[in-house]
Amino acid sequence: MSSNPAVARPLLIILSGPSGVGKDAVISELESRGCPLYHATTATTRPRRPGESEGIDYYFVTQARFREMMEGQELLEWASVYGNCYGVPKKPIKESLAAGRDVIVRVDVQGAASIKALAPEAVFIFLAPPSMEELRQRLRRRATETASDLRVRLKTAEEEMGRLPMFDYVVVNHQDQVGKAAAQIEAIISAEKCRVKQRVVEL
Repeated sequence: MSSNPAVARPLLIILSGPSGVGKDAVISELESRGCPLYHATTATTRPRRPGESEGIDYYFVTQARFREMMEGQELLEWASVYGNCYGVPKKPIKESLAAGRDVIVRVDVQGAASIKALAPEAVFIFLAPPSMEELRQRLRRRATETASDLRVRLKTAEEEMGRLPMFDYVVVNHQDQVGKAAAQIEAIISAEKCRVKQRVVEL
């Protein structure tokens, strides 16, 4: 812990939760509110979609480069989803933390578990829907999944809700109240900055 209690250590914040709960929307809201967080960008092997920007939406890399990142232990965590690989590069996170800047990482619940094993002193926040029925309606409105994919996502979401005890905090993201969820995350960050025994993240 820093010898000066007025200087709070930077936080590594892991935001997770079921597919469709609104993780991207909450992070966008935090950014629009001027919350001084570095949003860690994920690397992926999937092709870039129209409107996506390199280094903002994703780092778009080849399969060979992703394999190098895995073998070189350059990733905080990684997973293969529907034939494409996704992983969170460590270097920009370490650089931001070293500069005293808080970092937020958006991952699925499996990814959060992997990061917890590596960095248990991170702050783990679970973004939850107000109900499973509400999550079902959101996924249906999103209309990006087939009926069978929707069933798989909902079954996975139920299993992920069972992992709640792994997290430090839970924030419920109500429909059309993303500002409230972002404000609660800001409050969590403020409370963490006031801890007597501060978290020390080593990657």
